[in-house]
Amino acid sequence: MNLLLSLLLILPVVGIVAYLLTPRRYNSADSVATSYDEWTQDGILEFYWGEHIHLGYYGSPPRQKDFRQAKFDFVHEMVRWGGLDSRPPGTTVLDVGCGIGGSSRVLAKDYDFDVTGVTISPGQVARATQLTPKGVSAKFLVDDAMALSFPDESFDVVWSLEAGPHMPDKRVFAQELLRVLKPGGLLVVGDWNQRDDRRRPLNWWEKPVMTQLLDQWSHPKFSSIEGFSELLEETQLVSGGIETTDWSKETLPSWIDSIWQGIVRPKGLVKFGVSGFIKSVREVPTLLLMRLAFGSGLCRFGMFRATRANVNAAQAFSGQRSSSSMPVD
Repeated sequence: MNLLLSLLLILPVVGIVAYLLTPRRYNSADSVATSYDEWTQDGILEFYWGEHIHLGYYGSPPRQKDFRQAKFDFVHEMVRWGGLDSRPPGTTVLDVGCGIGGSSRVLAKDYDFDVTGVTISPGQVARATQLTPKGVSAKFLVDDAMALSFPDESFDVVWSLEAGPHMPDKRVFAQELLRVLKPGGLLVVGDWNQRDDRRRPLNWWEKPVMTQLLDQWSHPKFSSIEGFSELLEETQLVSGGIETTDWSKETLPSWIDSIWQGIVRPKGLVKFGVSGFIKSVREVPTLLLMRLAFGSGLCRFGMFRATRANVNAAQAFSGQRSSSSMPVD
């Protein structure tokens, strides 16, 4: 117990030192792809977080559970909340920002969907393919969510989990998600969001916290739940409006649990050596800031679902990108 307590005290200190002495990341497609390629190649993120590189679902009110199981639970809860559990076997699903394929494999194995996962990282595509057993209907491609290579109306379901913060133009991201969705198809998105600062501007301490969160993990900007809903509506490809909810409380334990993995999985200290240890603990301050942001209401975990209208995408988008005066949020 004394050793664990010592580690709990030491890790943040070491992390802060590494955080201050190593350079920030930059917000570009190349930096995102390179960063994920590096984490995938060295295996550190997978070792601590498992095959699901996203937050876990702990219920409401949150209850204690295994960190990795919470991530599987999140996928099943997102399926239920989004209405995908009523879709038949063989439903075609596009997983935008698939990581190393954790969600895609659950959708394929447990729901018998035909899943295509896309990510900007070639390393993630290679690892996702390697982790996917033969016979599981999930394949993975390198693709840019800002300019998806698929024709209009290609998929029955478009699914995206924690990819939006990396997108430099949220309007284009919203358009692409809906463009490739068939009429009557389902869009289900789960994302990190900032509080809507049009209604309540960020205060003196929130501004530097958001700057650090954006800089450290290659995020150009977080949308607000309200702002991204408006961008989805603006596409004119939505039937019946956008439904949203906030899963901040349900996912909040993930941030401390992710730090705790460095203690309960001590083999990582040996497996990845000194450089791996420094790289890992460097993330501790950002994880703590994330816990602060989501716990205080500065950030929110937004869930979005919508049904695609039977409208031609090219006609709906005509003139939008050039003439829209709405700020990207």
